[in-house]
Amino acid sequence: MAGFCVRWICDTLALMAVVWLVPGISVDSVQTLVAAALVLGLVNATLRPVLLVWTLPFNILSLGLLTLFINGLLFYAVSKLVAGFWVAGFASAFWGALAMAIVSFLLNTLISSRGRVSMGVYRQGSARRRYDDVIDTKGTHDPRADRQPPE
Repeated sequence: MAGFCVRWICDTLALMAVVWLVPGISVDSVQTLVAAALVLGLVNATLRPVLLVWTLPFNILSLGLLTLFINGLLFYAVSKLVAGFWVAGFASAFWGALAMAIVSFLLNTLISSRGRVSMGVYRQGSARRRYDDVIDTKGTHDPRADRQPPE
């Protein structure tokens, strides 16, 4: 549940960036922005897979470009479902969906599957080599090399 809420927040932030970046897309209030992000997430989770499977042969022939148009169509459809969320036309919906996908992808790369922010930090000299999950087929690994000297 926490993962869903964190991803919803990421999608809301991504939609806020899309409203700011793409001309022709606007919202009335923050509540409308949050509702539009929720509806967009639900539509993408339920209707998008059905449309992608239904249009699979055409999508293969277009080398996946049809997916961009399906995303724009769903983005435009959400603007008709949520009062206060306006998209001027299909061109704005197309670019908005593309920007939403990019910004949402960038934000979601920082989130783990459990909904926690996961950023790797490397400190010089603190990394330890571990060979617990390596299968040594030649027998050249010396287990004494894994031991750390006393500090």
